Amino acid sequence: MNDDAIKMLVIDDDEVYCSVLADAFKRRGYDVATANTEQQAIDKINQFEVELAVVDLRLGQSSGLQLIKLLKDKDQNTKIVMLTGYASIATAVEAVKLGATQYLTKPANADEILSALAQQGGDIGVSPAAQPLSVKRLEWEHMQKVLLECEGNVSEAARRLNMHRRTLQRKLAKRPVRQ
Repeated sequence: MNDDAIKMLVIDDDEVYCSVLADAFKRRGYDVATANTEQQAIDKINQFEVELAVVDLRLGQSSGLQLIKLLKDKDQNTKIVMLTGYASIATAVEAVKLGATQYLTKPANADEILSALAQQGGDIGVSPAAQPLSVKRLEWEHMQKVLLECEGNVSEAARRLNMHRRTLQRKLAKRPVRQ
């Protein structure tokens, strides 16, 4: 690998997706390391001078938000894209607050990720949604916000939402409703 190659870390618990992305970035000339668990990611962050990072929001039972903070604490100049199959407004806001450059929903390909990493600021060309969110989507967003406020503690979030813990777990396990 070229010593001048930009160093990239791809963190995703879906090993196949992670490998496919890593291969695509390597073909484009990047020096790529991968991690499939939170601990592997922490180890790579500590031993690898990361310039660009792709971080999955959900890593098994862990949150990729913690890894954004760790990456930024090590080097403020690291550009980070958060990927998720469980997009919510609350996690998008938190990811950007913690230092992510962009927040993309899966499946995102290498070109989309590189484009997001290249952006310098927000996109004023993004238009507002034509319709308001559905009640089901608003409920899902609210549950995500409360869960984030409770630092992932499902029992505490269920108490705050005035619902049974198992009911909340069942609702959280479902894929979010599109708009």
